[in-house]
Amino acid sequence: TYWQKDVICDICFSDKDYENAIKYYSEAVDLNPSNAIYYSNRSLAYLRTECYGYALADATKALEIDKNYIKGYYRRATSNMALGKFKAALKDYETVVRVRPNDKDAKMKYQECNKIVKQKAFERAIASDEIKKSVVDSLDIENMTIEDDYVGPKLEDGTITLTFMKEMMDWFKDQKKLHRKCAYQILVQVKDVLSKLPSLVEITLKETEKITICGDTHGQYYDLLNIFKLNGLPSETNPYLFNGDFVDRGSFSLEVILTLFGFKLLYPENFHLLRGNHETDNMNQMYGFEGEVKAKYTAQMFQLFSEVFQWLPLAQCMNNKVLVMHGGLFSEDGVTLDDLRKIERNRQPPDSGPMCDLLWSDPQPQNGRSISKRGVSCQFGPDVTERFLEQNKLDFIVRSHEVKAEGYEVTHSGKCITVFSAPNYCDQMGNKGAYIHLRGSDLKPEFHQFTAVPHPNVKPMAYANTLMQLGMM
Repeated sequence: TYWQKDVICDICFSDKDYENAIKYYSEAVDLNPSNAIYYSNRSLAYLRTECYGYALADATKALEIDKNYIKGYYRRATSNMALGKFKAALKDYETVVRVRPNDKDAKMKYQECNKIVKQKAFERAIASDEIKKSVVDSLDIENMTIEDDYVGPKLEDGTITLTFMKEMMDWFKDQKKLHRKCAYQILVQVKDVLSKLPSLVEITLKETEKITICGDTHGQYYDLLNIFKLNGLPSETNPYLFNGDFVDRGSFSLEVILTLFGFKLLYPENFHLLRGNHETDNMNQMYGFEGEVKAKYTAQMFQLFSEVFQWLPLAQCMNNKVLVMHGGLFSEDGVTLDDLRKIERNRQPPDSGPMCDLLWSDPQPQNGRSISKRGVSCQFGPDVTERFLEQNKLDFIVRSHEVKAEGYEVTHSGKCITVFSAPNYCDQMGNKGAYIHLRGSDLKPEFHQFTAVPHPNVKPMAYANTLMQLGMM
C-alpha cells in the first residue's frame, strides 16, 4: 500500500540507505504515478547518491504533476546547481522565494545563486582572446619570507625529499598548515612536470613489478595515510596510480593534494596521477575545494591549482593491455588510443566528446548506451566495452568515479573494473575502500579492501558552497 511504502522509504532515509529508498520510491511511483511527492522524494534520494540527471528528471516530473509543489522547485534548483546550470537554478529559487518570502534558507540560496550568475556573466564580459597570464608569472617565490616562528617542514634548496614528505604528512596529520612558500614551490614544480606528460600516459610493468591503483580519495586525508600504512609509502619499487577526484567533499582536500603532488615530484616515473571530474573549476566551486584553499590560503593559490589540474593526464595504459581512466568509455564507437593521445587537455572539460566521457561516463549492466544518471556524458553497456577493447587490443579497463559498497566492483564479464578509495564516503555511506594490485607477470587484478579510520571533528563539505547543503527542504 501507499502508506507502507511511505513508512519503508522514511526508514531508508533515516538509515541513509538511499539505494533502497530509490528502490521503494520507484515501487511507490509504479503504484501511484500521479503523486508528485514520490517523484520529489526520489529526486532527493538521487541527489544524495549524486545521480543529478535522474534527480533533475524526477523534480521536473513532480512539477508537471503539481506546478504548485514548492519542494519540486527547490529540488530542481539543487539538481541544476549540481550540474552547473546556474541560470536555470536561479529561476526556480526565485519561485521558491516568491511563494515563501519568509523562508530564510530559500532566500539565502537565491542570493548565493544570484551572486554566482552575476559572477559568471562578469567573467564572460571581461574574457578576451588574449592568452591568459599564468599565476606563476605573478609570483615571486624566492622573496617569500618564511617567518622565524614557523617550525614546520621546508623544502631543502627548493627540492622535495623523502624526509620532507614524511615531515609534511605528520604536520598535516596534526592539522597544521604548510607555509605558503612551500605550497607554491610544490605547485609550480608539479605544473612543470605534468605539462610535459602526454594526455595518455603509457607505461610498461616488468614481470616482477607491481603497481597499486587507487580510486577517488575526495579529501579524506586520514584514509589516504591509512592506504600508505597498509600498502607502504610510494617509492621507486612501490609505484602508485591515483585515479582522479583527489579533492572536494572531504574537508582535508588540500592535505591530500599537496601530499600527492609531493610524491609526484619525488618519484615522477613511479607515481602517477590522472584527472577526475572534480579536478575542474565548476566542481571545486560547488563542492568545497575552492572554499578550502581560500580559507587556508588565498584565491590566487586556487587559481594556480586550477592551472595545474588542467595539465593532469586523462588516461593511462599499462603494457598495452589495461586502460585506466576516471570515468569510463565513450558516447560513440570508434574512439582509439590514438584519439586519446591527441586530446588537448589544458582546459576546462567540454560538455561532450572524449575528454568529457573520460571524466564523467559510467557503466551500465544492459547493452547499448543510455542517458547519464549524472546529467553529463553517458552510460555504456558490456557490448560497448567489448567493442572498444577489441578495436584497441586491450584486455580490460579500470575506472573509479562511483561509490561501491565493497570498495570495488567487477562488471561487463570482468572487462570493466571500478575501484573507489574513500571509505565511509562523506562520513555517511558506510562503504569500504579498496585498491588494486596489478603485476606485470599476468596483469591479473588483486583487490585489497580497507575500512575508514577516525579523523578530526571537521565535517565533510565544511567548505562547500551553501547551495550544496542538501536536504533542507
